[in-house]
Amino acid sequence: MKRIILAGGSGFLGHALTNHFAGVGYEVVILTRAPQAKQRNIREVIWDARRLGEWTQELEGAVAIVNLTGKSVDCRYTARNRTEILESRVQSTRVLGQAIAQCSEPPPVWLNASTATIYQHTFGPAWDEAGTIGGTPEANDIFSVEVACAWENALNQAKTPNTRKVALRTAMVLGLGKNSVFPVLKRLSSLGLGGKMGSGKQFVSWIHETDFCQAIDWLMLHEGLQGPINVCAPNPIPNDEMMRTLRRLVGMPVGLPATRWMLEIGAFFLRTETELILKSRRVIPGKLIKSGFGFQLPLFREAVEDLHAH
Repeated sequence: MKRIILAGGSGFLGHALTNHFAGVGYEVVILTRAPQAKQRNIREVIWDARRLGEWTQELEGAVAIVNLTGKSVDCRYTARNRTEILESRVQSTRVLGQAIAQCSEPPPVWLNASTATIYQHTFGPAWDEAGTIGGTPEANDIFSVEVACAWENALNQAKTPNTRKVALRTAMVLGLGKNSVFPVLKRLSSLGLGGKMGSGKQFVSWIHETDFCQAIDWLMLHEGLQGPINVCAPNPIPNDEMMRTLRRLVGMPVGLPATRWMLEIGAFFLRTETELILKSRRVIPGKLIKSGFGFQLPLFREAVEDLHAH
């Protein structure tokens, strides 16, 4: 049985990938701090995401490793949280690089999480993988871009000559699992609170969880794909269009808009940051499209209708 390793696989994306790969016959090994799964074809192995240990044995002969480790950015960016956000990503990437380097039969491919936030805030043409990288004071995203760059630098610096490396510059993933944003947006729209956020002109890049899992599968199998890869649907949309689509989905004719100052107050009480809402992320999957990858749900309306039906 082919074995795939999911590091930090206990969250929303980890669950989606676990179900996907276990469902098509892979043995899934999840590296986690708190093992609990007892499902068929799924094993959980303890690691601390910082130090080498017995968990490294699982990498021998595995067909791939996917690293999703990282403290959630859905929090206030206090000094402590900033440190944990950065270190959880960089340290886990570094130790995985060390573990792969010492394997006698290393995984042929290493897919390491990154983020579409790495690209510059823009209302202009969409960014593919050659897009401009950088933070802007307007988007309040300088820290997030610094984290993304440090994350990818840790991957690039790992010496794994026999393992292909991919940086997954992933956009917002829409699904029904815990910590997915879709149920939150749907509920806001149902309550009449689904109006535009800020100006509403900021672009939102996204991908349906089914296409996300299929894209990971595709990247594992296509040896010519390496380096940064944008994992997102090909049709980013403005925030006001996104919210209008959600209102139609739930049959709510009105949606109270949220100005920037209202979002700042709300973010403070919800212990999060407005950057997650106000930054214009207009990103397209250039390399995936060029390689022939086909999206099942390339339009936002189709994606949310599919989730709503389930």
